[in-house]
Amino acid sequence: MSTLPLSGSSASAGLVTDVIEFSVVDGPGNRFVVFLQGCNFDCLACHNPYTIKECIDCGICLDVCTTGALTMVADRVVWTESLCTGTDACIAACPYDSTPKARPQAVADVMARIRRASGFLSGVTVSGGEATQQAGFVHALFSAVKAEFPRLTCFVDSNGAADVAVWDGLDDVMDAAMIDLKCLDDALHVQLTGKSNREVLSSIELLAKRGKLYEVRLLLMAGLNDSDELLAQTGRWLAGIDPTMRIKVIGYRAHGVRPSALPLVEPTAAQREHYADVLRAEAPFDLLVI
Repeated sequence: MSTLPLSGSSASAGLVTDVIEFSVVDGPGNRFVVFLQGCNFDCLACHNPYTIKECIDCGICLDVCTTGALTMVADRVVWTESLCTGTDACIAACPYDSTPKARPQAVADVMARIRRASGFLSGVTVSGGEATQQAGFVHALFSAVKAEFPRLTCFVDSNGAADVAVWDGLDDVMDAAMIDLKCLDDALHVQLTGKSNREVLSSIELLAKRGKLYEVRLLLMAGLNDSDELLAQTGRWLAGIDPTMRIKVIGYRAHGVRPSALPLVEPTAAQREHYADVLRAEAPFDLLVI
């Protein structure tokens, strides 16, 4: 088995943007969700664009912070959570798709928060940003969860752009992954994300073969990546892997998304149901439309 890459983190600490103690939309049941900073995609439709890059300590955000929660110490932007009122003016002011609120957190600190909520949880999900960019931290956190709370499942929410070594390294502690497939057409995928989909497709195939693929998520934008032909091709490709695969059809929502040169249009409820019908015509998928 390959050595686990530690890109973006150490095994004991990760760059954490935020946590949600209770979520019912990030995997099965009630889940504790850890959001990590940094992503290897630059998606036009990203709903959390401030998680894409690490803070460069430029200090622009200090000018819009009215509570004193942000200060410059030794050329580093420091966030004092107790002084923050949560307006996110700093995030809105950042021209670099980042946030000054992301900070290194040790596995022990995250575990202390999981411990308090553990009696109400079904599992832990690590999201982002892109979780696999900090694979060493994810492995260390999941190892700690498994050691103390073996009943809790450990999921990764990923764009799928990770090589085999990452999945090999996480295999012994990860119960399953949820993978976003932005587009089956590679040229359009590059337009939407800035990167090829080759690793994404390989990850879906690999995880499904290992029984570690919980679901594939399709984020669809009206008039852009939602043609019947493309959806049918996508359905046939996924059916070749597993015709009963769990697929979540997600309609694009404009809230929180950056301005884009490409027209990003929200599909109607009727359009979202049509997407599901096109996919169902290819295989008896386990489909959820949201």
